[in-house]
Amino acid sequence: MNYPDSVQFLYALGNEIKTAKLGLDRIAAVLDRLGSPQDKLRIVHVAGTNGKGSTCAMISSALRAAGRRTGLFTSPHLTEPTERIQIDGQPISAEQFSRAFDKVHAAVEELLAEGAIDLHTTYFETVTAMALLIFAEERVDAVVLEVGLGGRLDATNVVTPDLCVITPVDFDHEAFLGKSIESIATEKAGILKAGVPAVFSRQRPEAEAVLDLRAAGLSIPVARIAGWTIADVELHARGSRFRLSGERELRIVCPLAGEHQVENAATAAVALTRLGVSDSAIESGIAQAEWPGRLELVSARPEIILDGAHNPAGARALAAYIDRFYSGRRVRLIYGAMRDKAVAEISGILFPRAQQVIVTAPRQARALSPEAMREIADHPDVRVAPTIEEALAMVRDATEEDVIFVTGSLFLVAEARALC
Repeated sequence: MNYPDSVQFLYALGNEIKTAKLGLDRIAAVLDRLGSPQDKLRIVHVAGTNGKGSTCAMISSALRAAGRRTGLFTSPHLTEPTERIQIDGQPISAEQFSRAFDKVHAAVEELLAEGAIDLHTTYFETVTAMALLIFAEERVDAVVLEVGLGGRLDATNVVTPDLCVITPVDFDHEAFLGKSIESIATEKAGILKAGVPAVFSRQRPEAEAVLDLRAAGLSIPVARIAGWTIADVELHARGSRFRLSGERELRIVCPLAGEHQVENAATAAVALTRLGVSDSAIESGIAQAEWPGRLELVSARPEIILDGAHNPAGARALAAYIDRFYSGRRVRLIYGAMRDKAVAEISGILFPRAQQVIVTAPRQARALSPEAMREIADHPDVRVAPTIEEALAMVRDATEEDVIFVTGSLFLVAEARALC
């Protein structure tokens, strides 16, 4: 198939969250048919609720700075599915994507015809297999692999990595992972494997207990960010700098905005020490990291910032950012979300920090309608815009005093990013 046809086929498989079929049998069979490309790779496997994408981006950037040809697999994408599979910081080409799709799809069809698997691999399973196949064919030196959903039964968990990393565990996807922090942490801890060292970000106590118990049961060495000292922190609206001290001393300049990125940068740095990366490559690589759509400034006049705060932890991080850097400004918030998100809780965190709220919806079947959101919203100035184009039109009168945040669903952020 050509690239548009392969993308259309993937979309026809259904939403990658809603149609998720957690389990490893299908993808394991497909990868076996493809020659087990995952076994030819040196992998850093990253799970967590928030921060895992940013952490992956920083680890990947530093590995490249160390001269290692690096594959990066993340999800979701903002504009094109090719963004999910990157080599040396660049998305693969449409031709590479379609060729890999054809190989994976052919393997799936063979297995279906033989009765070896029950269903076609899902959207996420298919793209995961494509990524592992491409990375093996391209003979990359290292792969940074982000978990899609949970960990234990996520399609990426067919790998035996060199290092496992778990970023902060919080509430999200409760319908799949359970309604307690302990149950969610149990799913994240499922990526841990005997003989594979791990790095843990600072965690809620109830998550920490679960992760530590699993690590102890596997007798694996764990580097905990809590065991390192973060000092001399300087925060500004476009990033941070700090000193990280432990077995080594690093001076980190993080270009990703938000206080929460200090923890993510520290996690990436400690993970990189475990991978034998030099101090200079760690420092220069993190300083060059990019992660679009997360507190990303896309316009200076008017000031427009995009942030995919799609769960309560993300909303709290955005709220802290607004409080720290924009408390004296007129905040105008454009918000849209999916129906399965904790909209009441998220709006309760974010809306009080805005002088004006514009509720809208991304062009997705699962989007919550702006009218339904207005019923949930408790704010004196709530306006409704059917689309992001109309929402942005409502803020064209922005002055120097105004700052505009577009947040909620990453689908909405992607649509806004294409327009700004």
